[in-house]
Amino acid sequence: MNRKEFLTKTGLSGGALLFAGFPELNPVDKKIKFGIITDLHHDIMHDGIERLSAFVNAMNVEAPDFIIQVGDFCIPKKANVPLMDVWNQFKGAKYHVIGNHDTDGGYTRDQVVEFWNAKAKYYSFDANGFHFVVLDGNENNESEYRPKGYARYISPTQVEWLKKDLEETSLPTIIFCHQGLDNDSGGLENGTLLRYTLEQANNKAGKQKVILVISGHHHQDYYNQINKIHYVQINSASYQWLGDDYKEIRYSEEVDKARPNIKYTVPYKDPLWAMVEIEGKGKITIKGRKTVFVGSSPEKLGVKMNEYIYPIVPYISDRKLG
Repeated sequence: MNRKEFLTKTGLSGGALLFAGFPELNPVDKKIKFGIITDLHHDIMHDGIERLSAFVNAMNVEAPDFIIQVGDFCIPKKANVPLMDVWNQFKGAKYHVIGNHDTDGGYTRDQVVEFWNAKAKYYSFDANGFHFVVLDGNENNESEYRPKGYARYISPTQVEWLKKDLEETSLPTIIFCHQGLDNDSGGLENGTLLRYTLEQANNKAGKQKVILVISGHHHQDYYNQINKIHYVQINSASYQWLGDDYKEIRYSEEVDKARPNIKYTVPYKDPLWAMVEIEGKGKITIKGRKTVFVGSSPEKLGVKMNEYIYPIVPYISDRKLG
């Protein structure tokens, strides 16, 4: 059983990403800070509201310019209204990215957009001299050769929209997508096309217009640099999926009965999220959180780690990249 097929008292850590050729900004538009959380999976976890409350409370103290969740948040059912009430307690701007599990149970992406009060399935916005693009990686590939499981594709229509959107901005640009553009193990089917589209936008602009791509979905913690564009995977707020071969009751019989899918995961004791700060002189600082596993670690259970490619870890790493 595979997550893709089936349906934090912690310390702060941080690092910096340095970019060559980063465009200089006007003095009044020289910095932005945003909080990011992804893969809460409220419909699996028994403590999703507590995890999100911790994030929102911290964000209201730190007061970033906006917060964003990068998918697999909650399905659009009435029972999840209390979770949305917590999300809406943040006092600033809030943005959403649709994940593949947000339509579990037969819901549509349009229903998700309406329930979350999101801007659209995919969209862009400007803030403090930066341009942000939110992609929807959950479109259907009509090809008979598409892989089984959840849709993880960006249609030609959305690609053309992205090209036009990038042409119309001169600002340094950050891309959000639930599925990784740089991960060929469960990431976007046409990730190569999307990366090439971003690279071509940079070539046409004669500078590093697209500087950073942030994804969730993979419940891991890694970084790649491809053709001068930085790709950062933000770890799940909640867990990594291990499947039927490694199931373990992590909390109690009562919790397991109420949320039967938790036993297929290795949960993180405390919620993970990150704070991202971008400065006009070319410095990006990412501060994350660290915690521990609940119950047996993947290593203790004998999980075949090479099947996950990147390590399974209960943290968002320190990074100094340039």
